[in-house]
Amino acid sequence: MTVKSKKLVLTRPKTLDFLEKLASTPDDINLTLYLPPRPAPQELENILQEVPIPPDITTSLLKIITSSPTGAAIFRGEQSKYLVIPPFPVAEKSVVRSLDTTPLQSLLNQKYHIGVVLVRLGSYAVGVCRGDKLVSSKVGTGLVHGRHRQGGSSAHRFERHRDKQIESFLIRVCGHAREQLEPYVKSMDYIVYGGARTTILMLQKYCPLLMKLDKPLLPPLLDIPEPRRAVLETAVNRVWSSTIYDWTED
Repeated sequence: MTVKSKKLVLTRPKTLDFLEKLASTPDDINLTLYLPPRPAPQELENILQEVPIPPDITTSLLKIITSSPTGAAIFRGEQSKYLVIPPFPVAEKSVVRSLDTTPLQSLLNQKYHIGVVLVRLGSYAVGVCRGDKLVSSKVGTGLVHGRHRQGGSSAHRFERHRDKQIESFLIRVCGHAREQLEPYVKSMDYIVYGGARTTILMLQKYCPLLMKLDKPLLPPLLDIPEPRRAVLETAVNRVWSSTIYDWTED
């Protein structure tokens, strides 16, 4: 048997449209499986052995599901076969011998408050979204010179000056993060960071609010460009997006 798969990343509205279309042909799906985040590999293998999924596909699913921080949903029929990695954690395991999109639709219809902190040296974007819409945001830049490529005492002076620029920039970003996030701390469900990993870690050290913010973390967005308003809006869409694997068997 040859297994072919296609990977799609769909925004919240497009994922809901996908589920609606799936619901329009419910007789095609004879199995729905919901799995919470990071099940033990042996437990997952046992679960997949209980349902009619070919071994070639099971191997691929094991790799994807065990690495998913949010769990997964599987919809399998004679014609249609999908694996969905949702943007937020699946609450509990379930096996239904028919189509059941309700848990996934419910997850996507939540109005979660999510803090978004994007930072690279010299630019930042901080905001809060309710659902997939921004309700508060601040975007800006700061002067941080690039690294000095030559040696000598002048290079050391330049690096000290650059370190002070970085410190000043991060302290300012921390202030904006506090202004944006603090009003929503009690209602905040998740927080997500984006940008350069080292800069994110430095910002957290300079920012007491971020250090003590005890909220679940969503997967970081480390591949974003310099934060701008459009980048922040794109990040929010990415936070709410689902990854869907559509596979066929020949």
